[in-house]
Amino acid sequence: MTMSARQAADHASAIVRKSGTSFYWAMRILDLEKRHAMYGLYAFCRDVDDIVDEPGEIEQKLRRLDLWRTEIDNLFNGEPTMTLGFALRNPVEKFQLQHEDFRSVIDGMASDAAPGVRIADLAELELYMDRVACAVGRLSTRIFGIEEPHGRAVSKALGEALQLTNILRDVCEDAQANRLYLPADLLAENDLVCGEHDDVPAILNNPAVEKVCGILQGIAEHRFAEADAILSQCNRGQARPAVVMMVMYHRLFKKLKARGWQFSQSTQSRLSLSKPEKLWLLLRYGLL
Repeated sequence: MTMSARQAADHASAIVRKSGTSFYWAMRILDLEKRHAMYGLYAFCRDVDDIVDEPGEIEQKLRRLDLWRTEIDNLFNGEPTMTLGFALRNPVEKFQLQHEDFRSVIDGMASDAAPGVRIADLAELELYMDRVACAVGRLSTRIFGIEEPHGRAVSKALGEALQLTNILRDVCEDAQANRLYLPADLLAENDLVCGEHDDVPAILNNPAVEKVCGILQGIAEHRFAEADAILSQCNRGQARPAVVMMVMYHRLFKKLKARGWQFSQSTQSRLSLSKPEKLWLLLRYGLL
């Protein structure tokens, strides 16, 4: 398969634009080369995430993720075969993106492909977040041009803050898919036992879950503060896309915190930022 860099980049851009994510507009502040790199990265992440979330047998999902592992190897050998692999070829070379970070993202997705997800403790949660969020951050900060050690530090702090926000936002939705990212040891400390075959939605109705979510809330608040402090030390232009992501997610996090962690019927709906809120933030940071 042969494809021009421009064709591959246009394909990735179309995926991001079609997704309707505000990420598409937030990244337009970047120069063309960095913008195409971020769109290629987003399209890759979106594809492996869709593999896990779409209906299908776990064996089939794992095979498709293995195809991506092979493609990442091909990519770093200079011989991609997929359209999105071609979209990532120039970014890998230009921004020195790391093989292990792509593999980490795929490994994180593979853990979500299981029939049920349980997290043993905070150490396992941290590993999961490193794979699905911090690794993406490490790839992104290289594209933004944030130099080390700030790039790796902000990737960890902001990656965990964003992923904890996702986890707290999606507790009920994940429960319907037999996924629970609240660490089992914290649940046990509050007399909640959640095994592989336990009814997760029923467990969430227990008021004690509020304490566990409160612990994750505290960690997320600390990570947001860490990320803000690190980004304040970075070149303003290079850090601006990361700052916008942080501000958007922090606003969402504050909405979740205000609603609280009692998972009654009234909290089944998924909170998000309104279009006016997103537009205001994009305008405030000069992205439109």
